[in-house]
Amino acid sequence: MTARWLNMTAAMMAAVFGTQLAAQSASQNAGQNANQGATTNEPAAQQQTPAAPTKRVIVVSLEDHKLALVEDGKVKKIYSVAVGKPSTPSPVGTFTIAHRVMNPTYSHDGRVVPPGPNNPVGTRWMGLSIPGYGIHGTNVPSSIGKAASHGCIRMAKRDLEELYPMVEVGDTVELIGQRNEETAQLFGAGPMPAVQPATLTAVASDVQPSIAAPTAEQQTASSEMPPAVFTTAAAPTLSSLMFAGSF
Repeated sequence: MTARWLNMTAAMMAAVFGTQLAAQSASQNAGQNANQGATTNEPAAQQQTPAAPTKRVIVVSLEDHKLALVEDGKVKKIYSVAVGKPSTPSPVGTFTIAHRVMNPTYSHDGRVVPPGPNNPVGTRWMGLSIPGYGIHGTNVPSSIGKAASHGCIRMAKRDLEELYPMVEVGDTVELIGQRNEETAQLFGAGPMPAVQPATLTAVASDVQPSIAAPTAEQQTASSEMPPAVFTTAAAPTLSSLMFAGSF
């Protein structure tokens, strides 16, 4: 009699607790469904959209000896630079950054100049889409702000290393030979230089423009170097970085 009563009691308790557990589970499922419905029905306007890519342009005024970094129409930085001298002018036109090299090694005719203070192109090289020209450093910092290079754009070490990570391959580079409204807005309408650098009009191509050879007086052992090949530790030979003395 006692055993049967215990079995009946256990069955009744299981039924009661089973009903409560079923009700609790149903309540939880209803709450989850409600939350899912609220998430699914959020307005489309609240969903995030990818940001538009930054439009970046490097503008160099050869008459002003200045370089401006412009992002989305706003001037981010302005630097003083050296440009091509009259006998070896900088090209004029619209180009792009074709390649970037950190700590390049300069080599020519068996002579190798490793990265360091004596390297004629400094610690960074940003080659343009017109072969033989680029934006780089110099081992003659006194040339900055003058028409002194073989056609490339020279920058002070600190400025160069600040600019380098802010630009990418494919960015537009405008080399402007004569002052215009754009350069006046960027750099101001300053006085004309006493001796204006000659300019070489060119377009981006695979053909190296003809560059006048510098005279013996114009060359120095440290800054004016012959055609060269640049290498880095990561890339033993960068054959695309062959130049015609346009530093």
